[in-house]
Amino acid sequence: MKTPFKPSALLALVVSLSLSGSLAAQSQTLEVKTIQFAKTPQVKPTFVRSAPQDAYLTQLRTRYELEKLVAGKKTDFERVKAVCNWVRKQWDHNGSNTPLKNDPISILEEAATGKKFRCVEYGMVLNGALNSLGIPARSLALKMENADTVEFGAGHVVAEAYLRDQKKWVMVDGQFDIIPTLNGTPINAVELQQALAKKTPGVGVVSFSGTTASDYFPWVAPYLFYFDTRLDNRFTEDRVPGSLMLVPQGAKNLTVFQRIRPLTDMTYTHSISDFYPKVK
Repeated sequence: MKTPFKPSALLALVVSLSLSGSLAAQSQTLEVKTIQFAKTPQVKPTFVRSAPQDAYLTQLRTRYELEKLVAGKKTDFERVKAVCNWVRKQWDHNGSNTPLKNDPISILEEAATGKKFRCVEYGMVLNGALNSLGIPARSLALKMENADTVEFGAGHVVAEAYLRDQKKWVMVDGQFDIIPTLNGTPINAVELQQALAKKTPGVGVVSFSGTTASDYFPWVAPYLFYFDTRLDNRFTEDRVPGSLMLVPQGAKNLTVFQRIRPLTDMTYTHSISDFYPKVK
């Protein structure tokens, strides 16, 4: 992953900037391609995830006292913000270091020894922590339009969480402690792409770590083209391979990442409803 900008080390705060504010000054350089998706189902995928009471998620939740972290939070959005901020504090970003094992507890154990990890690991830990608290979540890989020909830095990984009280998926970037919003309402990765492409007034961010919209949006925008996530999101050894990729209408199916990495076991769809199912 490409080494990103460094957010300023300010005191913790919440930042919400609109395109009519400081980001408007960058509108000449923030040119985001308009892409379109289908609305009707195409492949009707089946997503699977671990239940909060499963052994692994129970261990994660109790060992790191995650229930205390969200105690008193009245909405799913408030709970997601608290978890995002907690994950961001567990280690500093290192775009070239990988953990020995790719599961939340193992990553956190290594981080406690001083190791630093990539965006991939922020997404994975967010995914596990949120699911352990009963908030459906998943890791989400973002890829550039030319991710098959770029040699390095063609992708970024975040998480997405389903807010039952708002009945919607929202993007959560643990590396930058960022949740994008539109007029104060949290939005998912595709909604962010479309808002930036249309220069929609009122698009901004929530962050407790000083990261601003004017820094973040120009950096993340190129990654908002292909979107993929695992179909089997369980934290078990018998997890089945397979992912779903959301492909813009008219774009080719992405089969190779960064020239040499085949994208195997991938199901492709142009459908928003396939990619963002309602969760009970």
